[in-house]
Amino acid sequence: MKTSFIPMEARLKKAGFNIIAGMDEAGRGPLAGPVACATVILKENAKIPGLNDSKKLSAKQRERLFEIILKNAVDYSIVLVSHITIDEINILNAVRLGNKLCVEALKKTPEIVLIDGRDKQILTVRHETIIKGDAKVRCIAAASILAKVTRDKVMKKYAKEFSKYGFEEHMGYGTRAHRSNLIKFGRCEIHRKSYSFKAA
Repeated sequence: MKTSFIPMEARLKKAGFNIIAGMDEAGRGPLAGPVACATVILKENAKIPGLNDSKKLSAKQRERLFEIILKNAVDYSIVLVSHITIDEINILNAVRLGNKLCVEALKKTPEIVLIDGRDKQILTVRHETIIKGDAKVRCIAAASILAKVTRDKVMKKYAKEFSKYGFEEHMGYGTRAHRSNLIKFGRCEIHRKSYSFKAA
């Protein structure tokens, strides 16, 4: 699968930025579970064959790339923001919080953070948002995989605890099967109460 990454990191290196982090999240839309935020600083000559936006990869491809990304990272962090916090402060603020905590968890302070999307952030470090950045910038794509794989693992664990809902299949997203089970069984402990759902 071909990628269309732009040479963003190379341009920033030429402009004098040496510590460049990519950032993305997974789990903004699901009806249940946490949102996972991730940031990664890749080695300058990182070799990650098959790197792509996590949404364009299979689960097996993402899991393989997860390990390769960690081996090619100077530093990284992954933060989970719970469904409880999402209900308390809303998903947008939960993602902002997760992103802030991700940067604070890094051992190295980035000189600039490249973030997927367009949302305003609460970061104290220099940053830039890029629409569809996970498909355009290598370090953001890498962060998207770290976030997605981590969140999927969490949802698979929840699937064992709340087996009636099939979380291992839909990861909490509002599929027809998930919504049908919500109608049948009601919400469980990890459902986001601030989210509404329509009948299947």
